[in-house]
Amino acid sequence: MDSPVPIDLRRVTPPTQKNDETLDALFHGRLKLFQSRDGYRFSLDALLLAHFVTLKRRESVIDLGTGNGVIALILARLHEDAKIAGVDVQPAMVERAERNVRLNQLENQVRICHGDVREVEAIAPSASFDVAVCNPPYRLSGSGRISANDERRIARHESRGALGDFLSAASFLLRAKGRIALVYLAERAVDLFSAMRAARLEPKRVRMVHSFIGADASLVLVEGIKAGRSGVKNLPPLIVYRDGKDYSAEVAAMIAGATCGLREHNTSRL
Repeated sequence: MDSPVPIDLRRVTPPTQKNDETLDALFHGRLKLFQSRDGYRFSLDALLLAHFVTLKRRESVIDLGTGNGVIALILARLHEDAKIAGVDVQPAMVERAERNVRLNQLENQVRICHGDVREVEAIAPSASFDVAVCNPPYRLSGSGRISANDERRIARHESRGALGDFLSAASFLLRAKGRIALVYLAERAVDLFSAMRAARLEPKRVRMVHSFIGADASLVLVEGIKAGRSGVKNLPPLIVYRDGKDYSAEVAAMIAGATCGLREHNTSRL
């Protein structure tokens, strides 16, 4: 009898790009993402946060407000032994993030689920994760220019969860001494620090992000520890651009997917 034709179990039908989406790439094409043409699209802050977070070997991570899954996917590429869950309140974003996971063949490392941080008990049991990451909405509900696009409005404004909701959810989901890393507007840094302490997430590492040398800080990267001791490490500033539109060497390395130097600033004391 003839030998059966071997089956390639990894050969699966790739997810398809929809008409209202673009296909974009990071890390010289090693990471690809479907994004809405007119809705939410990730920006540099997601990349900065993914490189800022401290991850040890085989730790579990929850990405609160995962959007199209960009932070979860970057972390999976940078830390191949991490197990990552992404949760988002928008069903359309969850569907797109799931397709992005399949597009990059990261199903064994990343899972996406629908969930609302205001109903955290339905997301996962208490103390389920070592690390939380979050790029929360920066603007208060009703402040500034409000987008007519649902994806953009929910991503930018606190219409489906305020900062305190995200921090409370993280505190619930983190194990004792678990860590959270966030990126936020520098002008709202005091609001962030205050809300973190209220959620028992003590700020431990802070790094200001500046577009250019000499420019005011635009973003702040913060890592906190659940029930940690007081005392914070202020890291050197992160400069995005060198001259004109040329990225600084550090940011250019992040865009290329370099892992060297990840641990240079990623140390904290309990």
